[in-house]
Amino acid sequence: MDWGELKTKEFWVAIFAEFQATLLFVLIATGSAMSLNNSSYLHIALTFGLTIATLVQAIGHISGGHINPAVTVAMMVTRKISIFRGILYVIAQMVGAMCGSAILKGITPDDIEGNLAADMIMPGVSVGAGFGVEFLITWQFVMTVFATTDPNRKDLMGSPALAIGISIAIGHLFAIGYTNCGMNPARSFGPAVVSGFWTDHWVFWVGPILGGVLAALQYEFLLAPSASVQRFKNYVTCRDDKADGIINVNQVTNPVNVEMTTETNISTS
Repeated sequence: MDWGELKTKEFWVAIFAEFQATLLFVLIATGSAMSLNNSSYLHIALTFGLTIATLVQAIGHISGGHINPAVTVAMMVTRKISIFRGILYVIAQMVGAMCGSAILKGITPDDIEGNLAADMIMPGVSVGAGFGVEFLITWQFVMTVFATTDPNRKDLMGSPALAIGISIAIGHLFAIGYTNCGMNPARSFGPAVVSGFWTDHWVFWVGPILGGVLAALQYEFLLAPSASVQRFKNYVTCRDDKADGIINVNQVTNPVNVEMTTETNISTS
């Protein structure tokens, strides 16, 4: 663990960026789902997706633009960030989500605030099916994050932030009718705390985190251009890839800060 990062201003600015971005995300995105807005599924999906794309573009160079514990845990498991950084990111995301939901509650008329668009298993959908939906939509989302920010790919075109936002929108278009679409434990946590609605809440943590971890491991060690048996062996034995002449992308802390130049580069603050 690199304790040296705790002494840097950049580290704590990154923690604050995750807090602020998650606050804004939960406030704006869940606000779009309130009945005050007479929202359609398309309205909600686009708001969630465009909000994430905008915030990822805004803070990607500062913290990596995780804004989601499922992404942060996936980054920890694949050793792209330190455990301590990951823990503080998740705490910042949870506090930011609570603050966002509290602000939403404060500005929403009492007669329509309900449960603040908290995630829930919809009537007729089993808990197992809800878990499966959350697992799958987060799997595709985290796969998109890893694939569009891979510094070893030479074929990337366009904006990774936009692709990530579109993957969020796709997940919502599919899953709103099943679970209200969590895909983000912090997004589920904020409304639950403020509204007191905790029914089947575990689904919206375990499903997304397991789906995200599976996607991260699958991409890193099976689908990525740098994937190899040796890389997997190094991961299992905690051996540094550099020792075997393999390009090491495991210490990337800002995975969504990708600049599209002649070569695909990635910032590592």
